[in-house]
Amino acid sequence: MHRFEELKIWQKAMDITENCYRATDSFPKEEKYGLTSQLRRSAVSIPSNIAEGAGRNTNGEFKQFLGIANGSSYELLTQLYLSKRLNLITEEKVRPIINEVVQVTKMSYALQRTLNKS
Repeated sequence: MHRFEELKIWQKAMDITENCYRATDSFPKEEKYGLTSQLRRSAVSIPSNIAEGAGRNTNGEFKQFLGIANGSSYELLTQLYLSKRLNLITEEKVRPIINEVVQVTKMSYALQRTLNKS
């Protein structure tokens, strides 16, 4: 079992989630149950799956949940790109979030490789 609060990947994923909530505050009200909700749910899923995996009994289980977090990361990226294409968010607001998601995904793959070795 790992202390998820101490994991840099979890901390960065929490930053992404916070930034997504702030970014979607300005989305139109008609998107409340559409893209806004979907973006927030996929963002929340990333640190949630990292935490759940960290609390599992084996490194294999942890690795599996990191894989699920990666899937949520790609889902979030798609939704961010769509938000930009629909002019719901500016490039200058979305780019830092996209960069953070890519960084967390890279960290996840590296952590998975480390878990394979142990």
